[in-house]
Amino acid sequence: MTILSFDEDGVDVVYEGTEFRLDKEMIEEATGKDWPDVTDHEVIKLVEPEPELSGEPRRVTDIIR
Repeated sequence: MTILSFDEDGVDVVYEGTEFRLDKEMIEEATGKDWPDVTDHEVIKLVEPEPELSGEPRRVTDIIR
């Protein structure tokens, strides 16, 4: 199970028991989008090779309000 915790500057990730940080600049570069428009589904795809996505993607701007 992967856990994502979003804030204004990036995402704290727990993946297979390993904790790390993805900065918003790196995510923007990887997705080609501005930070507020990136979705949680796009971030999890950066972390997991074959994620099981459920529900509608949520934009960062909606998550960190």
